[in-house]
Amino acid sequence: MASEGLKHRAKEEPTATSAAAGSTTGTTATKNRKAQKLAMAKRGLRSLAVAVAIPVGLAAIVAYATSVSAAYSGAARPFWRPPVWVFHLASLSTAALMGLAGWLVWADGGFHRRPTILGLFMAQLLLSLSWGPLVFGLGATRLGLADSVGLFAALFACSQCFHGLNPIAADLVKPCLAWASFLAVFNYKLL
Repeated sequence: MASEGLKHRAKEEPTATSAAAGSTTGTTATKNRKAQKLAMAKRGLRSLAVAVAIPVGLAAIVAYATSVSAAYSGAARPFWRPPVWVFHLASLSTAALMGLAGWLVWADGGFHRRPTILGLFMAQLLLSLSWGPLVFGLGATRLGLADSVGLFAALFACSQCFHGLNPIAADLVKPCLAWASFLAVFNYKLL
């Protein structure tokens, strides 16, 4: 049979002499393992909350602080150009996705094994946060185009690096790549 070579987890069978004394020791060890797992899960959830909250919080601050320039708000909009609040919502969403992807890579030890990934992650975060103020605040569409192309390149590099460490994290970058592509086309049409 194919299952003959499989190893099974050894079960602790109490002997007759240690049955009375071992029952409290076994339950204590089980409680300690459960407490350790619960503490580790709580630390993981806290680190996940921080990893997502920092990029989302920064994106929210930038979205709130960015005022729309008169050049963008006064221009006649074609049907494919969304209102500004859609850009802010998408910025928050992509920040949350990238925060989650970054946390997955961090949890797998990726930032420690390959420190260049952290630089790529920070570069995409900086480029993502600077696009709105450049285009909507300053009306600098050429700089916005350069920013969105750089953002796409940084996200693509993050996706490639994340794939070797955590494929789920790499998949979370794909919607952000699509959004960066839209930003590049949007900026090109604004020129």
